[in-house]
Amino acid sequence: MGHDKSSPNDRRGSRSDGEDAYERDRPSRTTRRGDRKRDRSRDRSGNRKRHRRSRSPNDAPRRRSTSGDRDRDRGKRSEHRRRRSRDQDKRSEQGSSRRRARDDNYDGRDGGGKQIVKRSGPLPSQANSFAVTQGEEPSKPKEKPNYGNSGALAAASNSIVQSDGSKIVLKYHEPPEARKASPKDQWKLFVFKGEDIIDTVPISGRSCWLVGREMAVVDLPAEHPSISKQHAVIQFRYIEKRNEYGDRIGKVKPYLIDLESANGTMLNGKRVPESRYLELREKDMIQFGQSTREYVVMLAPKD
Repeated sequence: MGHDKSSPNDRRGSRSDGEDAYERDRPSRTTRRGDRKRDRSRDRSGNRKRHRRSRSPNDAPRRRSTSGDRDRDRGKRSEHRRRRSRDQDKRSEQGSSRRRARDDNYDGRDGGGKQIVKRSGPLPSQANSFAVTQGEEPSKPKEKPNYGNSGALAAASNSIVQSDGSKIVLKYHEPPEARKASPKDQWKLFVFKGEDIIDTVPISGRSCWLVGREMAVVDLPAEHPSISKQHAVIQFRYIEKRNEYGDRIGKVKPYLIDLESANGTMLNGKRVPESRYLELREKDMIQFGQSTREYVVMLAPKD
């Protein structure tokens, strides 16, 4: 192995020369290091620009939210929720207080202190709307209590005192629907005996015609012995009916009723039931008891 035979002074000289060269090359090394740093920062900025969301020029600059901003937003939301819950509680309390007040004040009377009547059916003005409209009559209301005279008292009030002091009790009185016939309807009663017309009676001038042998009270005398004193009645009545459209149509028409006579009343050859109204139509033929006289109902033609 060889040894460096250079003197110590030479080695010191060569080392000082190397140090001088190193010192001279330091600026260039610093410049290269700075260039490398700038290149790395440029690369990082380029990557950030590529990953950054594209924004239009009109977009406002975004501010990075901080923990303080998040706390403020959270506080605003919680305050809004509390305010909304308070409003809902207030509205529910007001509604419940109004209901309680209404329940407390309601005692079945209106504001004026009058008793409120509860109805289970339609109002009186709506009764016709709830009626059957298929040409049928509406259901009849319940019969109201009758405080009129009855029995012996009724017989005494419907009696006629004659000149000799005797009383004649009337077996019939007119119903509430009794009416006179319309002036346009001229009803007549033609009395036949065999083929001859022995009498013509215009019956439209009054509402009731009592037929019988009691001359003091009857309106149409019939002297045959088989006819009762108060045998039958021809009564004009106003009756309302409904047509196929549900409209109410009323008209005054003649009716026949038998007053429980001994020998009965015949209508068109058939005996009529007692104490029951039967409508009379034009050309109907009536017979009382066993009399051969025929009473034909006719309606004069209209002009």
